[in-house]
Amino acid sequence: MHIQDIFSKNPTTFSFEFFPPKTPEGAESLFQTILELEPYLPHFVSVTYGAGGSTRELTHELVLRLKTQTTLDPIPHLTCVCHKEAEVRAILERYAVEGIGNILALAGDPPRTPDYRREESDFAHAADLVRFIRRFNDTGAHPDRRGFGIGVAGFPEGHPATPNRLLEMDYLKAKVDAGADYIVTQLFFDNRDFYDFRDRCELAGIRVPIVAGIMPVTSLGGLKRMAELSGGTRFPAKLLRALHRCQDDPEMVAHVGVHYASEQCLDLLGNGVRGLHFYTLNRSTATRQIFSSLGLRTARGQEKPTV
Repeated sequence: MHIQDIFSKNPTTFSFEFFPPKTPEGAESLFQTILELEPYLPHFVSVTYGAGGSTRELTHELVLRLKTQTTLDPIPHLTCVCHKEAEVRAILERYAVEGIGNILALAGDPPRTPDYRREESDFAHAADLVRFIRRFNDTGAHPDRRGFGIGVAGFPEGHPATPNRLLEMDYLKAKVDAGADYIVTQLFFDNRDFYDFRDRCELAGIRVPIVAGIMPVTSLGGLKRMAELSGGTRFPAKLLRALHRCQDDPEMVAHVGVHYASEQCLDLLGNGVRGLHFYTLNRSTATRQIFSSLGLRTARGQEKPTV
């Protein structure tokens, strides 16, 4: 379903994110997770794209499997780095034929090679990729006359590569003006950062739906990986203090993380968030527990899932 239709029919959306495993064993483990989450009827699920397009085929395989073997609506990520226009056009043509309705257009992480130069890609910024997808939509190659719905990333705590916050908002506005239909945010742990970000978007004239990215802490090792990968996420003292109290008990650490994320979600829902996007890390337990704590039978308010 086109993302515009999803938002028009649902005052609040609930969605999950997965990443493509690199081994057959990992793929089967992920699909078990997907089968556990499918009964919750998310409005869509997204599939990540490795640094430098390193998981291009794995991403496509997972997207196709979701499309053909489940009732879920997959949204593949697509990035700028290491891509020429002809390559991106071929990917879009492939997804159009397969009936994929939406794309999440991102700048993307560069490959970990010393000789990489971003300027050698045909897309310098995510706004360039959004613009290219819009031009593809205008060709009529997609079965939906509107073409692909397009999502972009937002950063409530600021993008680590753009310390100038005014310039950062200009970049986000450029992505929306280029044709983005919605924004999904990087993870955050202090809702005040999200509300401030939402207000700044309003001041900048950004009117598209903003979906909040949620990632519960489920282990201390995971907490450290989040700090490394997200490049600047703030961990409030309230959360760190609670984790410190139970640091020698992994089960309690996971319990604290889920409880904190649940409180975040309840507050966001009470303040009119347009959507909640759960970074699942290819596991279902934390997301299922959060859904239960929110009093949600399913994302679409239908019968209770049987899992």
